[in-house]
Amino acid sequence: MSHQPDASASPPFQVPIRVYIEDTDAGGIVYYVNYLKYMERCRTELLRELGYDKPAILDDGLLLVVHSAQINYRRSARLDDQLAVTAEIDRLARTHVLFRQRVWRGNEMLCEGLIRIACVCGERFKPRAIPADMHRKIASITES
Repeated sequence: MSHQPDASASPPFQVPIRVYIEDTDAGGIVYYVNYLKYMERCRTELLRELGYDKPAILDDGLLLVVHSAQINYRRSARLDDQLAVTAEIDRLARTHVLFRQRVWRGNEMLCEGLIRIACVCGERFKPRAIPADMHRKIASITES
């Protein structure tokens, strides 16, 4: 199985990340939880591109929250590495979005994950439908 993006498909959404000292342990290796933070930044920027300036807080008291995360670590990033973090929509459902995300150093995949983001009512944290406009915009990038 190839880990390189398919050249015929449209490239996934991507943000650059520089590894700073605050991201690392005493040995200059990126602390494992920071990969999740990098992925969060990428998803947030993807939703900003779709027109949502505060993507975790929606109208009508709805919130987008992490429901689950499945992460596979392959290689370590190090202090001062320049990384690329990608996000693609793996599945879009009525109440959640499953993002496939990867962290790259050049052509080397360091980490990959499936992150399920759920839409919930802010008061009771019960699942709610993703607003129709947002659902449409997310669906439009899965078709490109």
